[in-house]
Amino acid sequence: MTDSTSPGSTQHVVVMGAGPAGLSAAYELTRHGTPVTVIEKDPHTVGGIARTLEFMGCRFDVGPHRFFSKSAEIEALWTEVLGDEIRPVSRLTRILYRGKFFDYPIRASNAFLGLGPVETARCVASYAQARLRPVADPKSFEDWVSNQFGHRLFEIFFKTYTEKVWGIPTSELSADWAGQRIRGLNLVEVIRNAVLPASLRGGERAVVKTLVDAFRYPRRGAGQMWESVAARLAKAGHGVRLGEEVVAVRHASGRVLSVVVRDGRGATLDVLGSEFISTMPIRELIAKLQPVAPSIVRNAADALAYRDFITVNLVLDRADVFPDQWIYVHDPGVKVGRIANFKNFSSAMVADGGLSGLGMEYFCFDTDGMWGWPDAELLDLGRRELVTLGICRADEVKAGMVYRQPKAYPVYDGEYLGHLAVVREWLARALPNLWLVGRNGMHHYNNQDHSMMTGILVARNIATGAHFDPWLVNTDAEYHEEERADEAGGGGGAATGRQVPQRIAS
Repeated sequence: MTDSTSPGSTQHVVVMGAGPAGLSAAYELTRHGTPVTVIEKDPHTVGGIARTLEFMGCRFDVGPHRFFSKSAEIEALWTEVLGDEIRPVSRLTRILYRGKFFDYPIRASNAFLGLGPVETARCVASYAQARLRPVADPKSFEDWVSNQFGHRLFEIFFKTYTEKVWGIPTSELSADWAGQRIRGLNLVEVIRNAVLPASLRGGERAVVKTLVDAFRYPRRGAGQMWESVAARLAKAGHGVRLGEEVVAVRHASGRVLSVVVRDGRGATLDVLGSEFISTMPIRELIAKLQPVAPSIVRNAADALAYRDFITVNLVLDRADVFPDQWIYVHDPGVKVGRIANFKNFSSAMVADGGLSGLGMEYFCFDTDGMWGWPDAELLDLGRRELVTLGICRADEVKAGMVYRQPKAYPVYDGEYLGHLAVVREWLARALPNLWLVGRNGMHHYNNQDHSMMTGILVARNIATGAHFDPWLVNTDAEYHEEERADEAGGGGGAATGRQVPQRIAS
């Protein structure tokens, strides 16, 4: 069977994926009167990694999300869609390390109280030793941070959490990432000012703009934004087709002609279009092309790697657990990396004020044994670790649900830029009506607002004939649409975007 939702139209855009990038693209297309069909394989909801789940009257995001952007256009879009349903939240996030909470970003008085005089003295001594005997030509993240701030501070505030998130020992992570990450967060600099005497520290620096102390948040979770966008699309006659998985992308004579989708009953259908926007992981997109892409392109796409995670969402029979929206767990004695308390984002995230909903994030690869653990085993792990951390009693955990998020983070290894360049060059030349947007669609470590902007710019290119380069989005989290490629590292990604760690080249 074949289908086109706009028979006789000269332009019809097919969007693969109903996450922030795909839905933003579709929404922008409707503003220009361009027919669009959005295909989403999830049978129940939209939002991708920004969806909101519901269980026992509690709502859980897939990891904590905050709505904050340096783009006034993105902020205005959130307001346009949600109005009074998106509300300001005063941010509180802390680090939990060996049973003690540290403010994030670190404040001097809190660091003194948390570390105590003995540990503070050890940190000072460790810093002094690092300055006297630094590692020559540091190549690893561990050596670089230890050189700058002492090994003790490195172990407290960087080692454990970094290894949990990325699954790579800090001794094997490239030092190149350390400079960008620490300069961007400025975390250790503040700790350093807190624990070192004035004669040994530099001047106080302002907390960088990314560490905002407030953000906005939809009343009923991050997914409310995308549920609202989908509802607006449906009202305009462009409903999202849930439960339809793209199984093939057909092309001929230098154009994509259709995508083949399979519904929940196993039936297949050709969806025709003139332009196609993909948010699916590049590795999956290339594998679904018919006819197949050249072997060099398939091999490059297959070499792109991803980091996955599991959320263990628990309902607690307790009104107040901790006051933070989320905490970073640096304690090496537990596997959990971050815990969100969704009630502190919005009281509407729990139907019963006497309950709390906690989302526990476990970072892993889908090849790890943990990925295949039964849900009951993961729920038991979450309960036990909450008790170990002193967050609640075992009997206060009423029930829970598990959600596995594959391909949550694109991995930037030493070869990814070359692989990505091969794919991009071939697609631009061979299939110019196939556009890539979003985090996985571009293998680009975007935040939600960055992903939205890539979709919006591509939609404008299609609808108006503009020539925006979506690959320039996320240059220091700014949106210089008029920026030339030669001003941003040639647009190839090497000088743009939010950096993530790389293994040391062998």
